Amino acid sequence: MECISVFDMLKIGVGPSSSHTLGPWRAAERFIAELIDLNIFERIERVTVDLYGSLSLTGIGHATDLAVMLGLSGADPEYVPVDDISGIINEINETHLLNLGNVRKIHFIPKDHIVFNKNFLPFHANGLTFTAFYDNSQYISTFYSIGGGFVVKEESAGNAEKEEIKATFPFPVDKAEELLAFCKQENKSISELVYQNELSLRSPEEIDRELMRIWNTMLECIYIGCHTEGTLPGGLNVRRRAFDTYQKLKSDLPYNNPQEWLQTIRKTKVYFRQILKWVSCFALAVNEVNASLGRVVTAPTNGSAGVIPAVLMYYMVIENHKAGEKEIKRFLMVAGEIGSIFKKGATISAAMGGCQAEIGVSSAMAAAALCELMGGTPEQVTVAAEIAMEHHLGLTCDPIAGLVQIPCIERNTMGAIKAINAAELALDTDPKNAKVPLDKVVNTMWQTAQDMNNKYKETSEGGLAVAVNLSDC
Repeated sequence: MECISVFDMLKIGVGPSSSHTLGPWRAAERFIAELIDLNIFERIERVTVDLYGSLSLTGIGHATDLAVMLGLSGADPEYVPVDDISGIINEINETHLLNLGNVRKIHFIPKDHIVFNKNFLPFHANGLTFTAFYDNSQYISTFYSIGGGFVVKEESAGNAEKEEIKATFPFPVDKAEELLAFCKQENKSISELVYQNELSLRSPEEIDRELMRIWNTMLECIYIGCHTEGTLPGGLNVRRRAFDTYQKLKSDLPYNNPQEWLQTIRKTKVYFRQILKWVSCFALAVNEVNASLGRVVTAPTNGSAGVIPAVLMYYMVIENHKAGEKEIKRFLMVAGEIGSIFKKGATISAAMGGCQAEIGVSSAMAAAALCELMGGTPEQVTVAAEIAMEHHLGLTCDPIAGLVQIPCIERNTMGAIKAINAAELALDTDPKNAKVPLDKVVNTMWQTAQDMNNKYKETSEGGLAVAVNLSDC
């Protein structure tokens, strides 16, 4: 069985897209590693990059060209200072020199050496090929960005999603029914079972540290989004709304950092309308940061990065003011596990399945995690995930101008609200009366993805992407 860690489902990276930005960035890093392994790195004179399918059709709006340049330059998406990104790109454009692997400079003209090929490669909608030229020879390597920052090569198609983690969990899970069987057998909650699996890969200290690093990245992202006003880049002239919403909701209490800020929110009004606005504000904040090439956490993708942080913030500032690290870790582990079930049984790539693969999956992940924190049984947790996904089936991906802005940012608010509603419905449900098991909705989602017209799969060739022109904005 495929062993996908929580830390594979929740990756720290730079926006705006996990499949179109983070994936190609990681592919470029792997290409550099291949050149080093082949002992030809020092002889490389020139590198070209061919982008195919969805990576080509919406690559400009998703900053795919920038991502491959950053990856080839040796920048790490988890740690590179976001403020340094524009400087790296500007230097390449101005000097026509790329610092390959941050070691040696080679000739590189982005408009000539990055080619947007609109045709699709047969293996996956998100393909990219690197060609290195040296000593009158060439080395060619093709990668596929399959969603959520996961990158594979075609020759490993039979084990495509096993490249990230090569290990055996004590409780290997491919389907929800297997997860529930293990929970019953071991008399454990889903988060407890996931924790045992993670222990086979990492120490308790590393698990705790990395889970909190993920949460702190999410919290900082929300904080930045709520405190930044202006217009998003890209040409659509989309005004940031999280700032405006936050100004109407905030209290007058002082704070100096994101942690203190969270405490002030706990002391604000909690009428129904305010709750809706807070949740929407949190989700908007994350995806506005994402749209401006800020640092976010794939959850399970960048385009859907706002749902899980918004729902977890809802729990912490509305439902349980005493919630802390314990609850945060449980939430993230449950969310990661549910996400992995969708990844194994369907897809988390909008280029393969439309937005149901991003917002739908993230909503299911958040609903399940919230349900456990609210006291739900493992069976109710899977019911929550099923309800959330069921009402996202068929959701298309149609970003205007290929930017992860309209309708992507608002869809995160919808996914978060649906997740909360799904968790509440599940808590009031006897699982014995549930008609649709989670595994059935996963299978249905995948069938829907296969039946969906390619125009609605992150190609910007259908839906709002063609109904609204850039000039209209």
